[in-house]
Amino acid sequence: MIAAIDLDLQYSGRPLFRHADITFTRGNCYGIIGANGAGKSTFLKILAGEIEPTGGKVSVTPGERISVLRQDHFAFDDCTVIRTVLLGNRHLCDIMDEKEAIYAKEDFSQEDGIRVSELEEEFAELDGWSAESNAEILLNGLGVTNEWHEKLMSELPNDLKVKVLLAQSLFDNPDILLMDEPTNHLDVNAISWLEDFLLDLESTVIVVSHDRHFLNMICTHIVDIDYGKMTLYTGNYDFWFEYTQMRQRQLKEQNKKDEAKAEELRKFIERFSANASKSRQATSRKRLLDSLDLTDLPVSSRRFPFVSFKPDREVGNDVVTVTDLCKKIGDRQVLDHVSFTIMPREKVAFVGTDAVAKTALFRILAGELEPDEGTVKWGVTTSRSYFPTDNSAFFDGVEDNLIDWLRGYSNLIFETDVRSWLGRMMFSGDEALKQAKVLSGGERVRCMLCKMMLSGANVLIFDEPTNHLDLESIASLNDGLIKFPQTILFTSHDHQFVQTVADRIIDITTGSHFDKKITYDEYLELMKEQ
Repeated sequence: MIAAIDLDLQYSGRPLFRHADITFTRGNCYGIIGANGAGKSTFLKILAGEIEPTGGKVSVTPGERISVLRQDHFAFDDCTVIRTVLLGNRHLCDIMDEKEAIYAKEDFSQEDGIRVSELEEEFAELDGWSAESNAEILLNGLGVTNEWHEKLMSELPNDLKVKVLLAQSLFDNPDILLMDEPTNHLDVNAISWLEDFLLDLESTVIVVSHDRHFLNMICTHIVDIDYGKMTLYTGNYDFWFEYTQMRQRQLKEQNKKDEAKAEELRKFIERFSANASKSRQATSRKRLLDSLDLTDLPVSSRRFPFVSFKPDREVGNDVVTVTDLCKKIGDRQVLDHVSFTIMPREKVAFVGTDAVAKTALFRILAGELEPDEGTVKWGVTTSRSYFPTDNSAFFDGVEDNLIDWLRGYSNLIFETDVRSWLGRMMFSGDEALKQAKVLSGGERVRCMLCKMMLSGANVLIFDEPTNHLDLESIASLNDGLIKFPQTILFTSHDHQFVQTVADRIIDITTGSHFDKKITYDEYLELMKEQ
């Protein structure tokens, strides 16, 4: 068990939450949600003992082991993959190291014999003889196959490093597991494996995630950081969303009724307060008016951008035909004779485990990269707007403020018009004067979406648009793409996003060439059967 007791947190003098009292119990999984900057990741660091709260304390049951999903991809570069996973239980590794050092001695003393006997006993109690095989099972389950296990972490590509660090946090079934965005950079198979693993885990699991499907699959409770406090709800993300939406509607309706009643009482009092025969009734109504609770509803820290793409013209009968497309990146063949034809108003999700292949395809479709072989033929009535997974070229080193930045990608002339569009994406007032080069990842994505909305394109190409966005921005983008009346080509790791937008699935993995008019869930079911 781990508990936050009367916990306060301030950041730069601004209170994020106050007097938080939450007990996290064994066998449950808690999803921490809240707007960007609400303090979700900081709260996990407080629970892990990495930073101190402004007030209050954290209580942990004595003897329980806490494991934390690390985000530093370079911290273990000098370790082998297997060693990195074993370091998920530091005490077990210390025992292994001390044993090895004693056995390596040339002059083995009696004291050494006694000490190593103690270590062997504790090693056996900790199931140390199965440690490496258990680590291998975790790695293979996440898609880090045997050929990588003895390599140094510095030799691994970033997507595999993420999986190794995840395996480290899961190793040896910790009593308390803290995870910040565990599904980032994971493919669909790894996410599915992780969901199943966590569902079987009897530990206390506390997770921050922007993946709605993941939260729905694993969470027994939701902790919402909003209104300057933490509120615990029993149920998954969808239950929290439906309940809070219903509660907000009820409060607004009650407020409207109270306001109407208050206005009626005020009119009566104004009309009859000077009338002797009605003064008693006026006084009674005055007391009733004073008893009405007309306080304003609390202001949520959640902010939803306005996302709506309106094409300047319909896409026409011919969208794009791709024929025998081939491309090598380095010495690896990422696209191998890929062919497909996109029809008008289709919304196509490109899936598969090879992110490099998907990005290469989208860059070719956008005209940023030449294929080695094959052709791409766009319809004459199409106009395209492209969202790259790496947007650094649009922002790094750019001195322009956001008003000038957006003006450069649109036909807008007047500052008031530019500010109006920036305001829709939550850049109001002085925020519109920020330099483009200092924006956070989420702010950059919102600017790119604003640029695309102003393009008037009838074909939208998105390469992982949900990366760096909070739940509110993802929901707004999700709704905007569902309502878009023309053609969308996209890739995303967000399960619910793909399921609710796509009506066709294309897998461009070398040797696959899967292409069907089905939903994402139907595609996943077919993959399980194979």
